[in-house]
Amino acid sequence: MTIRALSRPPTDTEIDAWVAVLAAARAADLPQGPPPARTEVAGRLRVTPVRGRAALWAADGGAGVAALLLFTDEANAHTAFLDVLAVHPDARRRGLGRALWEQVRAELLAHGRTSVSTLVDLGGPGQAFAQSLGFVNVLPMAWYEQDVTRRPRAAAGAPHPVAPGYELRAWHGLAPDDWAAPLATAHGAMQDAPVGDVDEKAEPWTPQRLHATQQLILDRGGEITTVAAVTARGEVAAYTELVLPDPAGPRALQYDTVVVPAHRGHGLGRAVKLHMLELARHRYPALRRIATTVADENTPMRAVNESLGYRPARPAAYYQLSL
Repeated sequence: MTIRALSRPPTDTEIDAWVAVLAAARAADLPQGPPPARTEVAGRLRVTPVRGRAALWAADGGAGVAALLLFTDEANAHTAFLDVLAVHPDARRRGLGRALWEQVRAELLAHGRTSVSTLVDLGGPGQAFAQSLGFVNVLPMAWYEQDVTRRPRAAAGAPHPVAPGYELRAWHGLAPDDWAAPLATAHGAMQDAPVGDVDEKAEPWTPQRLHATQQLILDRGGEITTVAAVTARGEVAAYTELVLPDPAGPRALQYDTVVVPAHRGHGLGRAVKLHMLELARHRYPALRRIATTVADENTPMRAVNESLGYRPARPAAYYQLSL
């Protein structure tokens, strides 16, 4: 079976075939999960992150697909992220997954990469395949989901949504220019979040990187909302981000939630998430579930999420291979 690189940019036919492979694989491996949204898939195939270069392959007949992100920032020029490697259930156990991996591996070696990581749902064929290639678990985590249609207990009877001395601000799309620098500084507090042994290095957050990251979501057809707890001195003490890869769809992704160390202990993480939830309910009437990943060792964030109604959906992990 022939494996070819996708067109640049991919055609509608190539995108439809890609969606069909992902939909069939997900139905077989994660039947409880939602099918892939074409808007999200098309956006990810057509618009590459500013800090990386995408390599995309598909097997003839819509049998399998693979997507590799080669980081281009200097700190991560040694590594890459395997975003997708999926084989249609009807084409499995014929060596296609291994053939797609060989394409990926050749690309990694050609660009001098010494490691590659990927996000794996545990307990299924993806984990077994990754382990057969030599990948190892470097950051255990889990997917958690919240039913948006149910009001969390933490919201009941709370007269003050945020602690004294703080104010809640919300921005849809790009953060305003005058708040971009404080928000970028707050993003830097993510550096103390658990990362296990993942080889990818954290980049410094700047207003330019912040806006580029937000613009990428918009360029891919999605929407992003940021809720921040701010101080009178113009600091961002805490923030949370909600992303809808398909604004018309029923599912959103909870991106970063961060409380700056100097402002912890005031319930700001819960406050920004509660406010985000109320905004999402009004802005997106079709929204039903919010999904997020949390590292197993991130006990404080798991506790906040549980109080807001998040429940474990399935275990996952970052797996990594040294080349």
